[in-house]
Amino acid sequence: MYKAPQALLDLVRGVVESMDYEFVGLEYLTRPAAGHLLRVYIDTAQGVVVEDCAAVSRQLGGVLDVEDPIPGEYTLEISSPGLDRPLFEPAHFARFVGREAKLRLVRPRDGRRNFKGVITGIEGDMVQLSVDGAAVTVPFQDIDSARLVPAF
Repeated sequence: MYKAPQALLDLVRGVVESMDYEFVGLEYLTRPAAGHLLRVYIDTAQGVVVEDCAAVSRQLGGVLDVEDPIPGEYTLEISSPGLDRPLFEPAHFARFVGREAKLRLVRPRDGRRNFKGVITGIEGDMVQLSVDGAAVTVPFQDIDSARLVPAF
């Protein structure tokens, strides 16, 4: 899930939540030729508009410039989670029980890394899915990335 250092995660969460937005999560990618990419997902009960993203970008950009937690150059992106909302924490899976999700695992399990199924629950750090009618349990730490499948 493009793990960020805990200090960076805490800093970003603090800024976003202090502005009364839901901190959905962040992706932290290292791109050798282009520097780092910090993509921050925010939300509200009413959804997110461009002005929300711009406001968070201004505030967070200022804090990042002062605190300087990212070595070298980086690009900051602020985004809504969208219809294919990323799932970053076990609580996200619990929140979306009954919804279909796509998961990519860190390493293959039974010869596959990609799973698509309905979230049936979470117990401790184990995510439970129904994949093609079969129960599948995946340790949260084995998940590289997860997103909801948009329902139309």
